[in-house]
Amino acid sequence: MTHASLNTRFAQHFALTTPLALAPMALATGGALAAACAQAGALGLVGGGYGDLAWTQREYTLATELLKSDAAAHARLGCGFITWKLDENAQALDWVLTQKPCAVMLSFGDPRPYAARIAAAGAQLICQVQRLDQVPQALEAGAAVIVAQGGEAGGHGANALEGRSTFTLVPEIADYLAAHAPHTLLLAAGGVADGRGLAAALMLGADGALVGSRLWATQESLAATGAKTLATHTSGDGTARSAVFDILRRKNWPAPYDFRAIRNALHRQFEGHIAALQASPDAARAEYDAGVKAGDFTRAHATVGEAVGLIADIPPAAALIARITHQAQALLAP
Repeated sequence: MTHASLNTRFAQHFALTTPLALAPMALATGGALAAACAQAGALGLVGGGYGDLAWTQREYTLATELLKSDAAAHARLGCGFITWKLDENAQALDWVLTQKPCAVMLSFGDPRPYAARIAAAGAQLICQVQRLDQVPQALEAGAAVIVAQGGEAGGHGANALEGRSTFTLVPEIADYLAAHAPHTLLLAAGGVADGRGLAAALMLGADGALVGSRLWATQESLAATGAKTLATHTSGDGTARSAVFDILRRKNWPAPYDFRAIRNALHRQFEGHIAALQASPDAARAEYDAGVKAGDFTRAHATVGEAVGLIADIPPAAALIARITHQAQALLAP
């Protein structure tokens, strides 16, 4: 049963018991985490990410298997992809669509080339944007849901030149949608890690929130245990957004996007020398690769946003969703 204050249009549209969606974080949001979130009453989006077919098949199939005896939860299962990678190879999207997901989320690129096939499969299109000027394109694609992602978010987002803050982006897009597409739903993303964030998102005009970093630090997340543990000891001062880890990971991200993670020793070494790192990355990449292999997060990256300062434990996802929901209910109670 959804509490009245949280029974938003988004919750009603997807038959959720809380207006939360799991961010489809590449390589972290696997089938177990997506299934746990769906069972807890949230929208569970598997992190299809870069469109690796075998990974997507394995993790989405796992989620389906975990939810096979829970039809209501299975109806809350979907998947998300990095749009510019689909432009190179959309096999994983096409396979997911055969599994009848309730929703497909597209981020970082033009969603319009994929809109027709997503609609034909009966899935709802969710489009993530980082700026107001990206909204008309998402509406043209037929997005049922717009995700307004502020620069506070972990992982990929708009860079410092192009990015916006969640606190101002959400109400501005809410006003735009009210005037131009009043039936389109809006989620806030970037910095939402507890019930205060969810309540604030609703006050700003959103219909719910997309949660990444906080659900990354749960037991079901595929993120490395050492990375999660580091996050519990890191304050919100401890992340930075730059191109460093994309270069070290050989990810050729287009402008205007870059990557927020914990600002570790290797990041600090190169953050003032981006052009030099791009020109001659081999030694730094070897150092990074060795850090990943050793589980050494002074060199390997831990993908969290500014909300890392609100992460103090690594609970099961269902317990975390209940905690966020109950806190928001208390704050919104009349």
